[in-house]
Amino acid sequence: MADTNRGVVYQGPGKVTVEDLDYPKLELAEQNGRKLEHGAILKVLATNICGSDQHMVRGRTTAPAGLTLGHEITGEVIETGRDVEFVKEGDLVSVPFNIACGRCRNCKERHTGVCENVNPARAGAAYGYVDMGGWHGGQARYAVVPYADFNLLRFPGDRDTVMAKLPDLAMLSDIFPTGYHGAYTAGVTTGSTVYVAGAGPVGLASATACLLLGAAAVIVGDMNPRRLEQARGFGCETIDLSRHGDVPEQIEQVLGVPEVDAAVDCVGFEARGHGPEGSAGEQPATVLNTLMDITRAAGGLGIPGLYVTGDPGAPDENAKVGQLGLRIGLGWAKSHYFVTGQCPVMKYNRQLMMAILHDRVQIARNVNAAAIPLDQAPEGYAEFDRGAARKYILDPHGAVRAAA
Repeated sequence: MADTNRGVVYQGPGKVTVEDLDYPKLELAEQNGRKLEHGAILKVLATNICGSDQHMVRGRTTAPAGLTLGHEITGEVIETGRDVEFVKEGDLVSVPFNIACGRCRNCKERHTGVCENVNPARAGAAYGYVDMGGWHGGQARYAVVPYADFNLLRFPGDRDTVMAKLPDLAMLSDIFPTGYHGAYTAGVTTGSTVYVAGAGPVGLASATACLLLGAAAVIVGDMNPRRLEQARGFGCETIDLSRHGDVPEQIEQVLGVPEVDAAVDCVGFEARGHGPEGSAGEQPATVLNTLMDITRAAGGLGIPGLYVTGDPGAPDENAKVGQLGLRIGLGWAKSHYFVTGQCPVMKYNRQLMMAILHDRVQIARNVNAAAIPLDQAPEGYAEFDRGAARKYILDPHGAVRAAA
């Protein structure tokens, strides 16, 4: 007999609860009972709270009440559909947050963040996220993954080795590949100097990726002293933007010049002004304009930070539809290039998995991962919203705490 299912449900701005849910079926009720014989049911071993989830919980998107949250999923396969050939029951797997069919033009070109077949409204889908196709979220005891043979990344080796590294491997579903994507697309390489805007979990993951890629100096800017301390703990320089509004001047104090080779925006659309006077108010274009200011001519900007087309809580009418006051003329004059959009997780997750399994990186330590029971999700969301310098892993079956 199937076990009971519980999950984290968005109830409206500022409120999430943990509720009893239906046990998963290989179908999608929100898409007219669409059958998922190509899918798999997972026992969720780890599922993380993400800053993107927090945008919804703050009421800064058009997410409907009743949405089951969660797009960062790591688990064990316990059932497969009749069309699944290669994934087997008992496999331990990472789930890319992008849902991809593996069949469309974009998937075949490795642009899995904008799959053409998994969202009736637009290209691109994700679990438990607003306007992303109606797929159930993974902050639950059990979850469904479609197109399992294509989407799931199986962990190699013996079970004990994998379980011992579960806190690190749990970062492969989103933030580690997303942070890496921001660094890689900005052109970070051996000897680069880099500015990372934001010391939340994605920013810390991106700073980690910069170091993994061989950066000579990584400077992280934020307004949260605890998160900046976390960045310094694994070798980054930092700028406290609540005190120092002049970012080029602060960069010059570190590097001797007021610019960097590459920059990464890990903040997104809820950015605040810099300096003692500006830090209290939202200025959505602040980060992007700052990055253009401090990135050298012909340099690159990686932009994994989330920008949305609908923001009910935006500070002005333009920002409510994602229209921001960018100094695009500055970027054009400096021949910058920009890379935006969802990270195509499958482009990076296997390589990053191997870096974890072979002890080349300690991503869970760098983002200060902390496992909490599923039923404590509301407290985790509240603490994260207050600026906790942690990456919260929800642990529905106690597997992460057992690994630790």
